[in-house]
Amino acid sequence: MVSRSSSLSLPPWLILMGALAAIGPLAIDMYLPAFGAMARDLGVHQGQVERTLASYLLGLALAQLAYGPLADRYGRKPPLLLGLALFSIASIACALSRDIDHLILWRVVQAFGGAAGMVIPRAVIRDHLDTREAAQALSLLMLVMGVMPILAPLLGGQAVTLGSWRTVFYLMSLAGVGLWLAVALRMRESLDPARRSPLAVGAIAGQFRRLLTHRGFMRYTLAGGFGSAGLFAYISGSPQVFITIYGIDPRWFGLLFGLNAASLIFASQVSARLLNRHPPIRLLARAQGTLVLMTLCALALTLLDWITLPLLMLCLMGFMASQGFVGPNAAALALAEQGGRLGVASALMGALQMLCGALAGFAVSAWHTDTPLPLTAVLAFCATLSWFFGRTAQGPKQTPA
Repeated sequence: MVSRSSSLSLPPWLILMGALAAIGPLAIDMYLPAFGAMARDLGVHQGQVERTLASYLLGLALAQLAYGPLADRYGRKPPLLLGLALFSIASIACALSRDIDHLILWRVVQAFGGAAGMVIPRAVIRDHLDTREAAQALSLLMLVMGVMPILAPLLGGQAVTLGSWRTVFYLMSLAGVGLWLAVALRMRESLDPARRSPLAVGAIAGQFRRLLTHRGFMRYTLAGGFGSAGLFAYISGSPQVFITIYGIDPRWFGLLFGLNAASLIFASQVSARLLNRHPPIRLLARAQGTLVLMTLCALALTLLDWITLPLLMLCLMGFMASQGFVGPNAAALALAEQGGRLGVASALMGALQMLCGALAGFAVSAWHTDTPLPLTAVLAFCATLSWFFGRTAQGPKQTPA
């Protein structure tokens, strides 16, 4: 067991958790610049390629429900090894796909592998740290994860230029193999054997039922979930907006994507430091107000036909910075009272958040216009719901001023 510490330094185990949590975003962000090339090669509309992203998010949502109970029964390490092996194999199958239907199928399988990296690192962090320290660690985790949205599209764009869109999936498989080796050789089990839960259907269903009726857990989960749904709506819609509508070269798409990711990273680190003086609930409440303001401004500018690429980027960077506060603080508050069922709680939280993200991604991909309206409208809707659930999480008498 790693000793508790309030330090903001990154211990090796937390770096590994960040890398594991980044495997999911890697599979999301890296192939975004390849959407056009994939559509041409497979002979389909780009909207059908966008559905491979929404299908991946849906697979992440479903798979996380399984990893939570497995992590609480067998420990954190064995399910991680299983998931990373599945991710690596499915990535190769995606690269070998010859039609869109098989690609969608293997993307779902890939998601079932990548989901392990979404669920288990959060449980490992809560194995080691209390609520405030966990919020700091989750903010630091976003620093490690945040490198992916900057590097992945740049790397994916270069892979498409030098090879093809299939090269992107081969690189994903290589990353999965590397992480499998790191977990097998370097990771120590963090779950105390005395805290392992039986793998019984009735007991697991009872845990899920209690979590679904736990006001604080559900409201904070949905507050973070609809915030991240806006993030996935942006990820799904950004190739269409930046490349098709505004004519950005795919090679430079990663730079714009990286500016928004940098806003997320910077804000998450500010959040980690402010937690030394302010409780997570206060930071969450203030950030969600900014989240709504930025997205409503973007929607209004779009409806008035005043939106330009610089104005859109300004609103998106404000949204991303706010999400840098919302994500880690909402997650820490949701898991604060779930000590005996952290794996199941982390799984349900991740599943609900990915389900919100999948629905937002489907909405953006199904709504085609020659303006950014689908993106800005979905962002504003998700931000408003995030604010509502965060505001009502503690009840009317405990809502923070």
